[in-house]
Amino acid sequence: MNPLKPVAAERLPDLLRRMPKAELHIHIEGSLEPELIFALAQRNGVALPYASVEELRSAYAFTNLQSFLDIYYAGASVLLKEQDFYDMTRAYLLRAAQDKVLHAELFFDPQTHMARGVGMETVINGLHRACVDAKVELGISASLILCFLRHLSEEEAFETLEKALPFRDKLIGVGLDSGELGNPPEKFARVFARCRALGFHRVAHAGEEGPPAYVWTALDVLKVERVDHGVQASQDAALMQRLAADRIPLTVCPLSNLKLCVFPNLAHHNLRQLLDAGLVATINSDDPAYFGGYMNDNFTQTFAALTLNARHAYTLARNSFEASFIEASARQLYVDRLNEFFETFQ
Repeated sequence: MNPLKPVAAERLPDLLRRMPKAELHIHIEGSLEPELIFALAQRNGVALPYASVEELRSAYAFTNLQSFLDIYYAGASVLLKEQDFYDMTRAYLLRAAQDKVLHAELFFDPQTHMARGVGMETVINGLHRACVDAKVELGISASLILCFLRHLSEEEAFETLEKALPFRDKLIGVGLDSGELGNPPEKFARVFARCRALGFHRVAHAGEEGPPAYVWTALDVLKVERVDHGVQASQDAALMQRLAADRIPLTVCPLSNLKLCVFPNLAHHNLRQLLDAGLVATINSDDPAYFGGYMNDNFTQTFAALTLNARHAYTLARNSFEASFIEASARQLYVDRLNEFFETFQ
């Protein structure tokens, strides 16, 4: 079918579930389901402050970003060995493949683990090995983006970067995450300049809870190529015009925004506004184990709430491939598969 051709409302969820897509905003530690957290805790002898899977899951009632991060870091405490990082990544990639994700770019937070005495090599080797196996066994490609924790210092980010450099062949880029408020992008200007000189791709969380000014400085000071979240850009007309004109992708995470109270409900989400303004918006799951949905959950729930259509679906999927950091030839192959899907979808 032509992506401009209408699709009956009852057929749209099936199209969304089967449509090829890429995921560009996934914190791999945020894919740790409670069942795996408890399994790893038992394997590694880690005591958890929750008595059961059900008690842990019931704690996933967040009022803001920080209330989520408190539980997020507690969950990550069970990751101690290379096999733990492999098992976590493998579980996510299995689920992503079911959602017809052809390519994923995974964020990971080495500082969270090194603070517990887990070595950089343990983290990266476990994650990377799962990515390599998934390409062969699942047909899904996956790359790693090392994120600096913005609530820590730039000096600590530099130290983290130096420890990661022996493994740079296993990384495609660097990012900036954790608590946004009070930690503006320019706090990390020098380390991002160093990463740029080293040839790393650069992304940063900006404009989720933080103001549009954070998006400006992510672009102008950190020289990012993609903005993670970026939904507050709609408050600044000049910023919206720039993002559209420069084709700067936004990795939007609707169910995350809902869970963290960025929007009161999905019907108030501004994704449609971003698309209508010509921005290169994408849909992603962020921390799916905590926010109630993987890729297809984000697509189907958001489309239902905003009454989006097949044309929006095609645009979002194509944006996800075009915004990725894969080689041009591989990107074209993915876009070709997307086009073929739309041409043959009944």
